Amino acid sequence: MFRTKAQFLTFAGLAALAGCGGHPSAPPAPNPQAVPAEDLYLAPPSVSRAVRQGEAVVLSGQASPAAKLRLATPGGEVLAASADRQGRWTIALPASAQARIFGLSMAVGARQVQAQGYVLVAPGGQSALLRAGAGALRLDPRPAGRIGAFDFDREGGAVVSGAAPAGAALSVQLDGRQAADARADAQGRYSVALPRLAPGPHRLEVKGDGFYDAVAVEASPPAPLADGPLRSQFSPGGLRADWMTPGGGVQSTFLAG
Repeated sequence: MFRTKAQFLTFAGLAALAGCGGHPSAPPAPNPQAVPAEDLYLAPPSVSRAVRQGEAVVLSGQASPAAKLRLATPGGEVLAASADRQGRWTIALPASAQARIFGLSMAVGARQVQAQGYVLVAPGGQSALLRAGAGALRLDPRPAGRIGAFDFDREGGAVVSGAAPAGAALSVQLDGRQAADARADAQGRYSVALPRLAPGPHRLEVKGDGFYDAVAVEASPPAPLADGPLRSQFSPGGLRADWMTPGGGVQSTFLAG
């Protein structure tokens, strides 16, 4: 099932207060310096951009300052880097004739933190952050107003995502009919859930004040993944990737362009 808004859980610790003598006393003020380092929350690392440089694709993002970054494929390919004092990091991926999927993690001391989602990188430099039950976020440069990705699952749940001017209102049409209205966020991204789709070809259109884009997509259910967690195939309109979600299901992502 697709979700349209990420949900975050905030955990708060509970302290047990002991009485002193026969009279109750106010609890002492919290001392942040007394919190063990291993109990402090660490935000997961993130990837925000993918740029093709020659034959390589350079990923960049944010992590804890001086963290050790690890980018790994299910097949065992590993690339490593270190974040600088501001937490910025870059990793250059060597050229490949096949689309690849990576998991991103970081180490801070003895602690390991896994990033959310998976990073998909195609031979031509098309890249996206894959998110189970949500729309993919394109990482390669895309003009504002362009459709970036179309995600769907076996049950017909679907999401279209892309880039638009920050805060712009937009309209989504599916097969010539109005499907949804939405607004781009402050970063110029949008992700819109669509009505449940029947298998087969569909036409998506996204338009707003001064921009318009359309793509033809094939929402055919994926075949079982027999040779690993990723299967990809190019078509005239872009790249289709069928990939295994953390829960063991299969989600399909179409990267337009």
